[in-house]
Amino acid sequence: RFLLATGRISMDLADSIISPVQPKYEHPRPSLPWKDVQRLLRSIDRSTTRGLRNHALLLLMSTYGFGAGEVTGLQLQDIDWSAGTLKVVRPKTGVAFTLPLLPAIAKVLARYLRNGRPSNTPTRHLFVQMKMPFGPLSSSSAVRHILIKHARLAGIDAPFLGSHVLRHSNAARQLDTGTRPRVLSDLLGHRDPTSVSAYVRIATESLREISLPVPT
Repeated sequence: RFLLATGRISMDLADSIISPVQPKYEHPRPSLPWKDVQRLLRSIDRSTTRGLRNHALLLLMSTYGFGAGEVTGLQLQDIDWSAGTLKVVRPKTGVAFTLPLLPAIAKVLARYLRNGRPSNTPTRHLFVQMKMPFGPLSSSSAVRHILIKHARLAGIDAPFLGSHVLRHSNAARQLDTGTRPRVLSDLLGHRDPTSVSAYVRIATESLREISLPVPT
């Protein structure tokens, strides 16, 4: 169209040119091996208030597969200590769902709330900034900064440390440990069940079981 408009050609060839087609999920979702996720969590210094917050936040993301919006949207009333449940709202759809509050997660959250979260905060958000006026930790960039900081401390050198890398790592781990794709799709809140196929490509342990021998 540009060549025709500038007089470089006399015939419109635009309709004859097929644009490149990129297959869906051509590029694997960025994720970390599960051993690196464990190294990341172990790298956090839990003797400080900031460390207690960061450990609780990253542990929730890696255990439940939360994205940044889900974990920063959590509020104190979303934790039902008596019932042992955690209510989460999907940022994109506004749909609320309830997950079991695992004992290990409950222990970490309780320690953060007792010893890490500032007592005089103007918000009921679970995760808050560690400086005045202690407002909510509300941006994905803040979560990404926390993730990158502790990845570096753990010696993890990956070019794709976005705020969703723990979500993708959790999904691959779930598939490797035998979680059915339909169940995983529901847990991750996918509106399209086929979206989970993107995580099949990074479930390396499961893929090893179905690989064919190299011909000799």
